[in-house]
Amino acid sequence: MKNLIALLILPFCLVNIGYSQAITKDAVLGEWLSEKKDGKVLIYKQGEKYFGKISWGKSGSEKKDVKNPDEKLRTQTLVGSIILKNFEFTGKSWEEGTIYDPNNGKTYSCNIKMKKYNELEIRGFIGISLLGRTTVWTRVK
Repeated sequence: MKNLIALLILPFCLVNIGYSQAITKDAVLGEWLSEKKDGKVLIYKQGEKYFGKISWGKSGSEKKDVKNPDEKLRTQTLVGSIILKNFEFTGKSWEEGTIYDPNNGKTYSCNIKMKKYNELEIRGFIGISLLGRTTVWTRVK
């Protein structure tokens, strides 16, 4: 009976081991599609920190950042704008970064977790992580 239980549990353990090994500090790199499928963000690394810039937008490449609190930046296009800044890998997630929301022109503290290898959980918040909103991005293949 013990051998049967061990045989039933073993595949689940191997799946979890394989997944945890896939979560390396650079697993977040690449292009990601927003939950609403209206934009793509290219996440890249500079030194030991991670950043993300808009690489595509559903409304086209000429849409301006009209909600930006800095009036000088309101004429820049959203495509090419860096919206994820200064993330550090902590062993399980990417933290201590910020995310800029071009829909309202606000910047929030942010943490990124990998739900699955092809899914990122983006948590933007003010102050503490409990006071925020989570969205899920999918990897562009």
